[in-house]
Amino acid sequence: MKITEMLKKELILEDMQAMHKREALEELIGAFAKGGIRFDARAMLQVLLDREKLGSTGIGQGIAIPHGKLAGLAETVVAFGRSRTGIDFEAMDGKPVQLFFLLVAPENSAGQHLKVLAKISRMLKDGDFRKKLIDAQNNDALLRIITEKDDEL
Repeated sequence: MKITEMLKKELILEDMQAMHKREALEELIGAFAKGGIRFDARAMLQVLLDREKLGSTGIGQGIAIPHGKLAGLAETVVAFGRSRTGIDFEAMDGKPVQLFFLLVAPENSAGQHLKVLAKISRMLKDGDFRKKLIDAQNNDALLRIITEKDDEL
């Protein structure tokens, strides 16, 4: 299973402008719309906000992996966003988040959803990988860095 099969270049936001959690989620959801993915944006936002109520998906070290399952979604999709300044995402360590992987899966795909989540988590444990993502110059470089890490694992 490859993350890059679920993450298209159009789903990468190299310079997020959001300042707070809800705005960040809305901006990431907007990437799905630009990427031509058919979904109910309001329902997706609600799914993600409901998940955040259980505990922030801001896991620390400048990382957040918001995720959820959405009825009517055809396949698992991943968006990536980077904030140069950091976004208040109520992360576990209290620090701003710069790197976001948004994962949304069809409602009936528990196994795949968890595997994708685990792989993204493994990728982000690598400090060099995180630094490369922060330092990347554009969407092409971000996709290349993610692809190289995805192929490595």
